[in-house]
Amino acid sequence: MPFGKFSLFAALIIGTLACHPAVAAPQPSIALHGTARYGDGFTAFSYVNPQAPKGGKLTLGVLGSFENLNPLIVRGVPASGVREFSVESLMARSLDEPFTLYGLLAETIDVADDRKSVTFTLNPAAKFSDRQPVTQDDVIASFELLKTKGRPNHRTYFAKVPKVEKVGDRGIRFTFEDADDRELPLILGVMPVFEARAMTPEQFDSSSMTPLIGSGPYTVSRVDAGRSLTYARDDGYWGKDLPVNRGRFNFDEIRFDYFRDASVMLEAFRSGTLDLRLEEDPGRWADAYNIPAVRDGRIIKAEFSIGLPAGMTALVFNTRRAVFADPRVRRALMTLFDFEWTNRTLYNGLFKRTTSYFERSYLASTGIPADAYERQLLTPYPDAVRPEFLAGTYKFPESDGGGGNRDNQKAAFKLLTEAGMILKGGQLVDGKTGQPLTFEILANSNAQEALLLSYTRSLAPLGIAARVRVVDSAQYQERLSSYDYDMIQNTWPSSLSPGNEQLFRWSAKTADAQGSFNFAGVKNPAADAMINAMLAAETEENFISSVRALDRVLLSGDYVVPLFYTPRQWVAYWAKLKHPEKTPLFGYAVDTWWVESK
Repeated sequence: MPFGKFSLFAALIIGTLACHPAVAAPQPSIALHGTARYGDGFTAFSYVNPQAPKGGKLTLGVLGSFENLNPLIVRGVPASGVREFSVESLMARSLDEPFTLYGLLAETIDVADDRKSVTFTLNPAAKFSDRQPVTQDDVIASFELLKTKGRPNHRTYFAKVPKVEKVGDRGIRFTFEDADDRELPLILGVMPVFEARAMTPEQFDSSSMTPLIGSGPYTVSRVDAGRSLTYARDDGYWGKDLPVNRGRFNFDEIRFDYFRDASVMLEAFRSGTLDLRLEEDPGRWADAYNIPAVRDGRIIKAEFSIGLPAGMTALVFNTRRAVFADPRVRRALMTLFDFEWTNRTLYNGLFKRTTSYFERSYLASTGIPADAYERQLLTPYPDAVRPEFLAGTYKFPESDGGGGNRDNQKAAFKLLTEAGMILKGGQLVDGKTGQPLTFEILANSNAQEALLLSYTRSLAPLGIAARVRVVDSAQYQERLSSYDYDMIQNTWPSSLSPGNEQLFRWSAKTADAQGSFNFAGVKNPAADAMINAMLAAETEENFISSVRALDRVLLSGDYVVPLFYTPRQWVAYWAKLKHPEKTPLFGYAVDTWWVESK
């Protein structure tokens, strides 16, 4: 991704939705709780500059490569920016509200009183980039292709919609299996819509350098396969004067340059080839920008506040592998991670420890005892949550930061011996089979090596042999999609309205579905039940309790080694770029930036 692996754009797509009140009649917006912040007559979001000048170019860096201009399918490594700049949704999301949608391709949304269907009415002005109108047939065909051939997240969501039909001249009604999933109407609101009539199902399902025909503000203008991708602003864009778009999409051209090496990409920014970068490495943030361009003001180092949960950044156990089948082994390996030493020596002490899947938010269960509703939800699963997580008293292993980590080594060794491991010839082996405790950590960036090698060294004193293997982005994506790894480093970002995307990450149904984000291979009935409770919650209180209950189940499962998060967004950019004064809840939004006219 252009601004680090998990950018704002990633948050626009994957962090979604919760419980919503019934809508009595067609409305131009729908809010998570209560009413939308912006009324029917609003002219622009408060976090944009409506008078921002148009023009100039923005060049961003991406680590890796690409081989597919359709990011909506599993095949191939997708190019950056397609979904954000070229392919629009029925509705647009406000970035300064937890979850609110406003009209875009669809003028209105109408959720039935029984919540068993939702009807969208298309904007008659909506057109694709080839100036063909966006029709009911395009919406229905997009839905059907995503449902049958799309990525597992869309297939999972849309499997709950058995029927879609035209209503009048511009309406599309989606009918649900039941009314239990209160976020499904909004999932459909953020569904990507493309000119499906311009392709066959076989063409859609194939990795291709032919871009989708979308209705967005930019079109693909130049493709250098695997090296760069350029978008040109469409002067005839149908939606440029909509309130949700005013002050946005200001650059004439947006280019993504791809790099195989992180240090080369950093140097490209420092030399002026790239215009902006989100820095996620505290070591680099502290040391790598001590250059003349920063000192004389040509490059700006800025810290932006962000109101979203930090989510979970972790080393992920592939529990499909026999080496990680025993949770005591996983817990021991988690105990051996020395956060204090790692943070001090590698990251200048600037990281904070991740202790929840919904870190940095009121959705986190850390330090909070389970309430009555949580306990009610968890009663059918008495072994799913360890007592210390239920009581909110669990403390993640700590060290003195000196690098010895002796106490945690003793605790880990105790867990390993309980799991039947023994030391033999200085190597930890299974006492029954004689198989050594050894595994591979798969990475796709040399920038990960310092952390991963540090972690493998922390395992060596107990006779655990772990190795790091770095592969290129295409091979990494292929192995990720087929779960061909022992351990990876991953971040699952989060919003304040988690919902159906949690099925894509933790549901047993997605554990063996190619291309899902269930990288740990979680097959836990309690996790499935907590997600279902979250989706069916009718009050904000029950929704929060459901999310915390899911957090406790996942933490108790020892599926990951939790790592760390940044307290703010660290962004470096060349001073020719300008941004609005207000930072939205979601953090900085580069689609609201512009180039200062000279």
